Amino acid sequence: MKIYTIYLIKKLTKLVSFFFDYRAYNIFVSISRIIYASWISSEFKYFGKNSKIFSIRSLIGGEYISIGDNTIIGTQTVITAWDTHGDYRFIPVINIGKNVSIGNDCHISAINNISIGDNVLMGMKVTITDNSHGSSTIDELTIAPVYRKLHSNGPVIIEDGVWIGDKVTILPNTRIGKNSIIGANAVVTRDIPSNSIAAGVPAKVIKIIK
Repeated sequence: MKIYTIYLIKKLTKLVSFFFDYRAYNIFVSISRIIYASWISSEFKYFGKNSKIFSIRSLIGGEYISIGDNTIIGTQTVITAWDTHGDYRFIPVINIGKNVSIGNDCHISAINNISIGDNVLMGMKVTITDNSHGSSTIDELTIAPVYRKLHSNGPVIIEDGVWIGDKVTILPNTRIGKNSIIGANAVVTRDIPSNSIAAGVPAKVIKIIK
């Protein structure tokens, strides 16, 4: 019975593929993405021309988030601009520039300010945050992390033309200069100058491009 069921599924799949081939599937996906982007664009403070979002896993505080023209944001992205957390209030800003490409499964979280310049390329599973749960004082250690006040040491600024590899984490109070490259899996805890390559945990400059 099991073998017969598998046989029928295979035959049915071939029949469907005859009328609905891979090219037709890609056209369907492209159209659905355009519809999705048009629908969700109204949630943002500004959503640029020809920009696309393939899918959002979580969107919070869209009224504080601006996305420039010709920007592409991949699937299962989390973008959160927190104006409240518990009894505390914040004024978050997330600005994403023009011609930016953000890979799948990325996470961007702000209570302060995250600025991503033009022509930035981000790989998959990148995390960018300007905040943390608590300021790691001895008094706060008695409070469960989820209940600690969100704290920001400073904004995150990513300048134009930066290339960020897969699974990079960029922490608060950091600036990545123009045209720099951040290697995969790096953790950025300090400023990275322009025209440089940085890698490691924590990220360190390994080459200046001249």
